[in-house]
Amino acid sequence: MILIADSGSTKTDWCLIDDHGRKKDVSTQGINPFYQSDDEIKHILSDELRPSMDATARSVKHVFFYGAGLRPEMRPRVSEVVASVFREASVEAESDLLGAARALFGSEPGIACILGTGSNSGLYDGAHIVKNTPPLGFILGDEGSGATLGRLFAGSLCKGLMPQGLLEEYLDFSHQTVADVIQRVYRSPLPNRYLAGMSTFIHEHLHIAEVHDLVVENFRSFFRRNLVAYESGHLKVRAVGSIAYYYREQLNVAAQLEHFCVDRVERSPMKGLVEYHARS
Repeated sequence: MILIADSGSTKTDWCLIDDHGRKKDVSTQGINPFYQSDDEIKHILSDELRPSMDATARSVKHVFFYGAGLRPEMRPRVSEVVASVFREASVEAESDLLGAARALFGSEPGIACILGTGSNSGLYDGAHIVKNTPPLGFILGDEGSGATLGRLFAGSLCKGLMPQGLLEEYLDFSHQTVADVIQRVYRSPLPNRYLAGMSTFIHEHLHIAEVHDLVVENFRSFFRRNLVAYESGHLKVRAVGSIAYYYREQLNVAAQLEHFCVDRVERSPMKGLVEYHARS
């Protein structure tokens, strides 16, 4: 019995697969070791995940954990925390980027992208990520992500760069004031999740030219500041994540403008990861 985790900053998708190929899907809140302590991660595993698995948790023999923010130096730490909850299992902790590459390309080379709450990309040789432009988070980078999209949108609203009345409409929609927005961004935990949460409103207003153009420009910045460095324009580009999936039309517009071709977009890498590990 194996357990696969695809963990982003906002939520973690888990898939439990038994010896007969039967699957059980579970969701918990996101796990990101950059923002969360070992105790916080263990709490999610013990109090959210295991109760949803019932007695089957004791039968897990292999855990494949793919996580956002999982830099090489963090992998032993995360493996240790997961192993402390699943004591009978071997644990492999890898970056969500490698998970995305395995899900999108299997053993073929290509450029794998993640566009969700955060963003990332990497040049994949069919086995390893051989080159990666550091995403740097939503303050210094994360171009193309939901968090950066929210930051750009909130800034444009508050600076009066959006059509008249849109700021008031958003504040009414979100039951906030401008002061509340600033408070949530600068003084509350997990501002990246908060900013990415603006995507619902943004998506409903894509018919407004300024909103549509802001989304396209966010993606164009992603291509220019991340994928150009790979110097591999001949390779296929594929993406996973909610932002890539729900804004795939704008993503394709941006790709064409920057001379890339995105030939596949998936909301989640889980199906591809299940198929990858079934072959392994």
